[in-house]
Amino acid sequence: MKTVEEIKAAIETAIPGAGVEIVSNPSVSGQHSLLLAPETAVAVATFLRDDAELALDFLSNATGVDWLDKEVSEKVKVTRTVTKTVDGVDTQVEETMEETQKRVVPGYLEAVYHLFSVAKKHGPVVIRMRTANRTDEVQLPSLTPVWRSAEFQEREIFDLFGIAFTGHPDLRRLLMWDEFKDHPMRRDYVEPDDFEYEPTAHDEVLKRAEAHRTSLAAATVRAREGAGA
Repeated sequence: MKTVEEIKAAIETAIPGAGVEIVSNPSVSGQHSLLLAPETAVAVATFLRDDAELALDFLSNATGVDWLDKEVSEKVKVTRTVTKTVDGVDTQVEETMEETQKRVVPGYLEAVYHLFSVAKKHGPVVIRMRTANRTDEVQLPSLTPVWRSAEFQEREIFDLFGIAFTGHPDLRRLLMWDEFKDHPMRRDYVEPDDFEYEPTAHDEVLKRAEAHRTSLAAATVRAREGAGA
């Protein structure tokens, strides 16, 4: 099978301006992947499926990844005007110095797909797409029109991570109920302490809900006592 470098070159020949990047995997497996630009992802996916040599006709797995915002430190050269006194005379001079500056790299959500060829008996080829951020720009194109096996897996990613797949034929929650808020696989997800609204509550959930009610009742009593004082 072709290397990721060769696959990237084949994509760029077939689809000029495809915007494909190689994401290196430093682990022992060395399973590098291809990062697709959302605007050309469907065209690239179609090429990977239909190309006679690649024939990646089977999507075995699709999953989501949540990358939080992160702070990075960088050493940068900064030129400043400073005052120096030479022989009793103040002189303005420019000095270049190195400083450590911190900046925040915005987080994003990622959809990762593992592709195989049943016809050619090779794979996997790993492709991925990234959202603009993790808040209000979380749209990615659905690859279900290319590989039908993406349908339920993209629904699961939507449900648990919150990626909205445009062009999906039936995008709705798969594991959580429709009224559920938030996305449980987000890294900053905070599990609520009151699950009494859960439609299939079990013993542990009911105990936590009861503890929640008891805590609220105690807080109410303390507030009333404080008001009376």
